[in-house]
This record gives sequence, C-alpha cells and structure tokens, in this order.
Amino acid sequence: MEKFVLQNGLTVLAEPMPYLRSCSIGVWVKAGSMLESPEENGLSHFMEHMAFKGAGSRTARQIAEEMDAVGGMLNASTSKLCTNYYAKVIDEDLPLAADILSDIVCRPTLDQGETDKERGVVLEEISMVEDSPEDVVFDVLAEAVFGKQALGQTILGPAERIAAYQPGDLRAFRARHYGPRNAVVAVAGHVETDALRDLMEEKFGSWQGAAGESFPETTAIAEPCKLARDKDTEQVHLCLSFRGAEMGSPDVYPVAVLNNIFGGGMSSRLFQRIREELGMAYSVYTGPSNYPHCGEFTVYAATSPKHAKTVLEQIDIEIEKLLEKGFTEKEFTMAKAQLKGGFILGLESAYNRMNALGHNQILLGRVIPPEETIASIEKVTPEDVTEIARRILTGPRAYAVVGRKAERYLQYMK
Repeated sequence: MEKFVLQNGLTVLAEPMPYLRSCSIGVWVKAGSMLESPEENGLSHFMEHMAFKGAGSRTARQIAEEMDAVGGMLNASTSKLCTNYYAKVIDEDLPLAADILSDIVCRPTLDQGETDKERGVVLEEISMVEDSPEDVVFDVLAEAVFGKQALGQTILGPAERIAAYQPGDLRAFRARHYGPRNAVVAVAGHVETDALRDLMEEKFGSWQGAAGESFPETTAIAEPCKLARDKDTEQVHLCLSFRGAEMGSPDVYPVAVLNNIFGGGMSSRLFQRIREELGMAYSVYTGPSNYPHCGEFTVYAATSPKHAKTVLEQIDIEIEKLLEKGFTEKEFTMAKAQLKGGFILGLESAYNRMNALGHNQILLGRVIPPEETIASIEKVTPEDVTEIARRILTGPRAYAVVGRKAERYLQYMK
C-alpha cells in the first residue's frame, strides 16, 4: 500500500494488485448522520443522491451512460459516519471512473428541478424502509440507546424534513463537510502508483473546501430504555442492545470473538438454540457496532407473537449460561477461525481492499495492515472474551420491539 497527499490536502491510498484486470476506486467523505443536527437530519444521504443527478458538465443520464458504456459499476452509500462514492471498472477505464467521481463529489449541479424529483425518490426509500420491520426496529433501537443524540437519528432522516430541503440546504451542508482535507481517495486493483499520482492531481487537485468537523462526544443513555412501535406485521421483531466497544479500541477483537460464539453465525449458541432446536425464529443473530466514543452489542430476533415471550426468555437463559459456565475450547477456536477466515477471504477482492483502506483512513486516521488485524485476532485469549462478556452482558440494556400491539411485549423485557 502506498499513501500520498495532494497539494490541496487530499489523502490518496493505493494498493496495487497486479494479477487483476480491474480497479476499484472510492472517495470517502466524513459526512454522515452522526454529524447532522436535528434540523439537518437526512442531508448526508440526500446529498449522496443528488451527486448523481448532474455534476460538472455531465447530466444524470450522461453519468449513467458513460459508466454503462464501459461495463463498469458506479454507486454510493451513506452511513452514520461517512459517505462513500465508488466505482469498479477494468484497469484501462480508471481515468474515466476518476473523472466521473471527481465530478459527482466536487462539482454536483444541485439543480432545483432535479432536487424536487430526487426528493420523491428519497421519500420512496423512506417508505420502503418503513415497510421493512427489521430496518424499523433498528431505528427504534438507536433512539432507545442514544435518545436525542445524533446517533439516535436515522440515516435517511424524517420525511417531513426531506420534503422541505432545498438546494441551498444541500450547498450549506457541503460547505461544512465536503473538502479535500475531510476526504480520502482509495484505489485497489491493477494500478500503477506513479500514474495514479498524476491522475489524482489532474482530477482532484483543484478541489477546495471545508476541513470538516469532529464527531460529537456520544454515550449510551445511562438508564435502560424500552421502546415499542406498532406495525401491522405477522412477526414480532425484537432487539436487545448492550454497550459495546468504541471504534479503534483493542476490545473490538474480543467482542468479535464473543459475537461469533454467542450469535454471529449458524453454529452460534442463539442460532442453534432458538432456530435449530426450538424452531421459533427464522432470523436470530447478534452484531457489534463501533462508533467514535461508544459502541453497541445487539441481539435481534424475529418470531411469531406466540413465541415472543419464550424467545426473550431463551436469550436471557443463553446469556446466563455464557456468564456462569463460559464457553468451550472448541467454540473459542471456531470463533477465531471464522473471524480470521472471513477476513482473509475478503482480501481476495479489490473492492474489499479499497473499502478497508478508505474506511480505516477516514475514520481512524490510519490504514490497518492485514497482518496487524490477523495478529490482533490471534492474540485474543479465552480470558479476554470472558472479561468482555461479563463487562458487556451484565451492563445496561435497551430494548426495541416492532409488531402488532408492540407494547404488550415490553413486560417480558428485563
């Protein structure tokens, strides 16, 4: 991996993979819902949409046609922490991909007519999420865990705000967050780094803008909170959240091992007990989320109303068993092997390499070498996992439930 900084302050990361014929390139901007005030909620995601609706000298149709003409793929995503614009192309089309990305990131048109049209698309996306109770329950859980803090907001934002935003709101948001010192370009694949330096200076060297803002200090609310949302669904969707590890903490590795033991895969305890042995859920899993200054460890299950009480009881039983009796050497070894194997298999993909480069640099300020990640996984001991399990699973809880007459299930939650 090579790293260089353009004269305007833009950091560029390159990982040559000469045995490939493709390249993945992404531009990461530290602009997500965690950096939005309540009055701005949803602007990061709206801005991501608007970047494709005309930029530089290109119309929205031209952006789509130019990428389709070379068989490439162009897309973007917005998270709570950042926005990523990326393309996957064959190596000879990297200059085209860089040119299009520089247009949509640095020079979006933000036309009034296109804003009004895309507003409708975003509102449809919000409606689509509302039709997905699994998505809704995680939004409700975020509110239960973080309350009125920025992490308690949704990424898409409330429909009433999206309906009111104008191009001026998008420009004001860009003026605070979009700039070369608040962004990273990452490239992985069949790329020659000297040629890439020249290409980056040509396409991104004139970009000027904000240096960005720091993430707000955020903590999970101290008192346990239970929230319910009524929805006309066949299943009840349940979430239970504990405090987890913050982003960049060495604790993320023992938490990841704990996750695989407890609910992170088909061999995990919750999956085997609730789905395989009892047949009471199709989907049941755990997952950690890591943010600046804080983190979560979440349990999710979807089940029929008649089984909801039993599923909640079984989750608590499995937690108590883990805390009282620990785990076997086989479980521990399998969990670490699962982590290591999944990570190494992911290194085979240029997109995954690009994704890791950009994500680490924009959020942690450095690139974590694969060897360091593997060593950190291998270094985890059973004692580390036992300690982190006790710290997390005996701590404060938050609950969320979505379904018909959802509040009736709150009585079964500790």
